[in-house]
Amino acid sequence: MYRPFLSFLLLMFSFTVQAAAETHKAVLDTVRLYAMDCGTIMLEARAMHWFEDTDAYIKTPGLMAVPCFLIRHPRGDLLWDVGLGDKFAGQGVVDLGDGFSAKVEHTLVAQLKVLQLTVQNIDFVAFSHHHFDHTGNAALFKEARYLISRKEMEWTQGEPYGVDREGLAFIGDNNAQFIEGDHDLFGDGSVRILRAPGHTPGHQILMLKLANTGTVILSGDLYHTRENFRQARVAALNDSRAETLASFDRVEKFMEKYNARMIIQHDREDFLGLPKFPKYLD
Repeated sequence: MYRPFLSFLLLMFSFTVQAAAETHKAVLDTVRLYAMDCGTIMLEARAMHWFEDTDAYIKTPGLMAVPCFLIRHPRGDLLWDVGLGDKFAGQGVVDLGDGFSAKVEHTLVAQLKVLQLTVQNIDFVAFSHHHFDHTGNAALFKEARYLISRKEMEWTQGEPYGVDREGLAFIGDNNAQFIEGDHDLFGDGSVRILRAPGHTPGHQILMLKLANTGTVILSGDLYHTRENFRQARVAALNDSRAETLASFDRVEKFMEKYNARMIIQHDREDFLGLPKFPKYLD
């Protein structure tokens, strides 16, 4: 006697869930950029030399922001870099060795929840490169399409320093699109992944065209600090100095052409200068 009514309730519930999932995209009519706090890296003075390949580096302890970026487009949601990993949350300061330590105070999952999003709602995930502080939450997004530099993935197979190869092992032809060169995600020029090798062989940056803000570039690790950007300084830990300098030149041309604002992802002042989540640039 109750089965028809129960079936009706289940059907209505499924429609409600589907409508909610569709609504979070349908209400958007512009591209939005959200900057989320996905950790902090603390560096002892002895570790600072990694970020400058001359003797000009600052010889005092430093802090680096570790952001995750959510780009919301009317046709889908993209996560660009996914932080150190929610597994570090609640552990306080974690010693990473070699003068590096880290802490995560806010999980990525909890921050997405503020926007009424779950990991299942994310359509695309892309990394500037495969160092662990950019891929820590990579495996959370089972429903997403991963946008992966083919050259970066090939490099990853050699077990380079700073890469959690096992944490990326789930990425393959069934859930990834392997990019060679530049990629216009939605075909309208608003979200473009651009090759910028040097820090790693398949390093990428993200260029966004926002209706009110204008063009914005997310640096990945092409630059680590605002000073490195101003002085065109190459990090000592980079894979190729020559490719880094060539990428500097390439990106500078994009900045001039589009009057673009460069956001240095690891620079704390740049991060703090962005709208505090859940506010956004559009």
